Amino acid sequence: MCPLANPSKMRYNKFDVTNSFAKARGGKLMKYAGMPLGMWMLFHRSFTRQLTAVLGQSAESAKATEKAAKQEYRRIIARVPDFEPGDRFQMNLVNCAMLCAYVLHMPKRPTVQTLTDYYAKSMMTPAMRWFCRKSGKNKFSDKDIAGMKQAEKLRAADRNPYSWNMDYLPYADGSGYEARFYKCGICVLTKELGLYDLTPAMCRLDYTMAEAGETSDFVREYTLASGGPYCDCGYHKKQK
Repeated sequence: MCPLANPSKMRYNKFDVTNSFAKARGGKLMKYAGMPLGMWMLFHRSFTRQLTAVLGQSAESAKATEKAAKQEYRRIIARVPDFEPGDRFQMNLVNCAMLCAYVLHMPKRPTVQTLTDYYAKSMMTPAMRWFCRKSGKNKFSDKDIAGMKQAEKLRAADRNPYSWNMDYLPYADGSGYEARFYKCGICVLTKELGLYDLTPAMCRLDYTMAEAGETSDFVREYTLASGGPYCDCGYHKKQK
């Protein structure tokens, strides 16, 4: 059994299924039999495979980590408030929950650099690369910009701390836009799980996904996880 597999040893700070955030939304919690289950089915094999390929775990150890992580993932999802209609950031939180579940049951706590490599290789499956290319074709479209403006207006993190608040800031020269985030659900969850110092490993995936999309260059100056005033996600149109 992995050293971190004993729930009594979990490094939770405040992790209670009766949390006040869920109560604030009428006690309605996220259902596992939806996006969380779908994301597990899509990615768990890749997450487990990279335990050996990147982290050097044996096949037996990797399977033990996967088994414990699956139960941990369900426990995490079971206490997260349901995301409201129109909130586009649920997948971000679900992916974070999966990674955290695996990290909590790794035999050795990874460094940020190692976890960055592990997470990128776990997430960027052939199916994910196809999804990024497909999404990239719609980058900067009217639909994409409307979605940014809707997210800006929604300010979902005012009601659900595991979501995000952002501003949509188009570049004056028409070269793209910045999505500037002031509240981050990933930061909230990783703090609760005692994994906040590893959050930059997840932030780095923004670069990887933009590159896979093939239509934008991603730029960033600050992240909340590194102590910045906000997370600036800048997307510049690739020059043809």
